[in-house]
Amino acid sequence: MGRAILLVLDSFGCGGAADASLFGDEGADTFGHIVEACAAGRADRAGLRQGPLRIPFLIDHGLGLAAVASRGAALPLPQPTQLQGAWGFARETSKGKDTPSGHWEIAGAPVDFAWGYFPNTQPCFPADLIEALSKAANLPGILGNCHASGTQIIEDLGAEHIASLRPILYSSVDSVLQIAAHEEHFGLHRLYDLCAVARKLCDPLKIGRIIARPFVGERPGDFKRTSRRKDFAMPPPHGNLFDRAAEAGRSVISIGKIGDIFAHRHTGEEIKGAGNGDLFDKTLAALQRLRDGGLLFANYLDLDTEYGHRRDIAGAAFCLEDFDARLPALRALLKPGDLVIFTGDHGNDPTWPGTDHTREHVPVLAFGPDVAAVALGARSSFADIGATIAQHLHLPPTLQGRSWL
Repeated sequence: MGRAILLVLDSFGCGGAADASLFGDEGADTFGHIVEACAAGRADRAGLRQGPLRIPFLIDHGLGLAAVASRGAALPLPQPTQLQGAWGFARETSKGKDTPSGHWEIAGAPVDFAWGYFPNTQPCFPADLIEALSKAANLPGILGNCHASGTQIIEDLGAEHIASLRPILYSSVDSVLQIAAHEEHFGLHRLYDLCAVARKLCDPLKIGRIIARPFVGERPGDFKRTSRRKDFAMPPPHGNLFDRAAEAGRSVISIGKIGDIFAHRHTGEEIKGAGNGDLFDKTLAALQRLRDGGLLFANYLDLDTEYGHRRDIAGAAFCLEDFDARLPALRALLKPGDLVIFTGDHGNDPTWPGTDHTREHVPVLAFGPDVAAVALGARSSFADIGATIAQHLHLPPTLQGRSWL
């Protein structure tokens, strides 16, 4: 039966979502707008990259074809020299454009309820929530209490946080409560414990994630978030791909923040890393020990955290080119029967107003030694990915989704 390798490039949308206007995102197109910016010279940066987007591996595996089909318009991209995999795109049915919604649906269990959100007001958090959190965690108070950019609020309030040891709490348009604190002055494990308390308090509010945002530095200009971020997510619906693999006793390896997203339920060996390069190195190492019939599920977050939210077009283009350059090494490790699926979880168009995710389709590329070069068409749900992997691994069907095998 081979193995299954699921690669999620965080925030890699390809436009075209019919319901984008409901989210204020009509016309957003992460990949398409990066391609157009590169062709127009608007993604050039000295010492980083220049010229048209160069992603030969993904082009030969159908990415350009999938993007054009999704957006319904041409892109200034080369044609594949020789198609080497199946290609298509998928629509999201979950009621959000955030990380848990996208990943849970990819794993075959779409979100069938409405997430809770904190309003874009100041203060944005309910007074009783902050009172309960402060009492349970013995806090002298909090800072922030608003919607904010994570890097900017640390810059603005980091010094006051160090002096007062009041944690920095903030949110966004996503269903999230983020807590930033200094790794040394406040304490990393104290931050994690605080987030665990916040997780319990936010469960009745249906808040998708509590995110620990540790940082270091002693003064404005020096503050920097570290790689020891940790997400405390609501548990996903039962019947997803991880549940099916665990029920069958299969080998499971989770790379990046996958374990956090799925509340560490049946996520097997969890491997963290600092950025896409390190995570990809660890993916290659893990793949070499993944047993037959096993599942490797990886998330690569730089396109989202480093470039999408910061609206850095040149950085986003560089990220795609760098990721593309690593994929041949992964393909070289595949064995007969292996199936790789490459996709995204939502969009984060670096040309779009604001700093938030964008509601988009995601590309779906499948390849491996035995995968035919065929069109997968428009998949009606991200859940088709999980359903396909379940069938490939001879597992019981996922909660939802339709396999293309």
